Amino acid sequence: MNGFTNILDKIYEMTAISRIVEEPTFLVMYLIAFGLLYLGIVKKYEPLLLIPIAFGVLIANFPGGDMGVVQADPQGFVTLPDGSQASVWDMPLHKIAHELGLMNYLYYALIKTGLLPPIIFMGVGALTDFGPMLRNLKLAIFGAAAQFGIFAVLLVSLLIGFTPQEAASLGIIGGADGPTAIFTTIKLAPHLLGPIAIAAYSYMALVPVIIPLVVKLLCSEKELRINMKEQDRLYPEKTEIKNMRAVKIIFPIAVTTLVAILVPTAVPLVGMLMFGNLIREIGADTSRLFTVASSGLMNTATIFLGLCVGATMTAEAFFNLQTIGIIVGGFLAFALSIASGILMAKIWNLFATKKINPLVGATGLSAVPMASRVCNGISTKYDPKNHVLNYCMASNIAGVIGSAVCAGILISFLG
Repeated sequence: MNGFTNILDKIYEMTAISRIVEEPTFLVMYLIAFGLLYLGIVKKYEPLLLIPIAFGVLIANFPGGDMGVVQADPQGFVTLPDGSQASVWDMPLHKIAHELGLMNYLYYALIKTGLLPPIIFMGVGALTDFGPMLRNLKLAIFGAAAQFGIFAVLLVSLLIGFTPQEAASLGIIGGADGPTAIFTTIKLAPHLLGPIAIAAYSYMALVPVIIPLVVKLLCSEKELRINMKEQDRLYPEKTEIKNMRAVKIIFPIAVTTLVAILVPTAVPLVGMLMFGNLIREIGADTSRLFTVASSGLMNTATIFLGLCVGATMTAEAFFNLQTIGIIVGGFLAFALSIASGILMAKIWNLFATKKINPLVGATGLSAVPMASRVCNGISTKYDPKNHVLNYCMASNIAGVIGSAVCAGILISFLG
């Protein structure tokens, strides 16, 4: 009988049940993972991002699975399974895989090195048509205005005790661009990469919830009914681009050159974004490069980025005041970015004859093209004929460039 009891005890110890019973915080992490999976699968909120992240959270929180990312402290030290400390930057990759597991190997090889964010930016550039912005260049001002949330939260974070580098990494969440947030945090506050990446991607996925909430608080129905096409008919543009293809090819080259001169630290993101767009616009001569950048390479990078980011959100990393502060601050940065774009549109309308629908301002953050689709859905809800998608895309694309430039500025000053 004792032998049978011993066997049952060993089976019980073999499973994760004993640890889960001892530490119920694991159950909270499972609920978070299931909630994110629900949003990605059922609600279809950015499933390409949210499903890998949610699954990464899930597999990282099974005791004994060794799939959670072990975060290094500010000095770069990690705790090994035997309790000893080691500098992760002095450990070869094969030792990281052996001592800390597969997910840590991927995380330190692909994320901590800063490899994946520029690759994803290249894919985003290949998938983005800059035409709507080039046809409505004045709308790019709303992409600049929406970056206010980054600096507002940076200042607030400094006041409540974050270091300048940590505050900048927290504020960049307001740019609504996951790769930008990851790249900035790697450079300035790598020990906060896990919660900042989770917050940035989670709020990006929740754009269909957050934008309507802010719009409802700040915009009247009359403002949301402003028909941009009708405004174009009443007040047509005096200049028109005659050779759009040539402009589309020159634009990424010119922007890269200008940014490289003024904000060199932004080149890894802006340069790769513009390179991806350039091979798109050249056409047949670079079609094979475009296909790889926009599909296979970007999808592979997205899979690994999502899983690794999710795996950083272990129970140990999640349940502390700093992480909760990052999640709250990230939401504030996100909401302020949307609000500042809307308020800029309202100020514009006070002085301009040709009115701007505030929804164009709401898309000044980077979550492209989802933010534009959401705002177009809001406008057609009030007037089925009032499609603002192309106008929103102009502001949205400018926001992508703007957030990357802001990241470069912050890295230059604080790195």
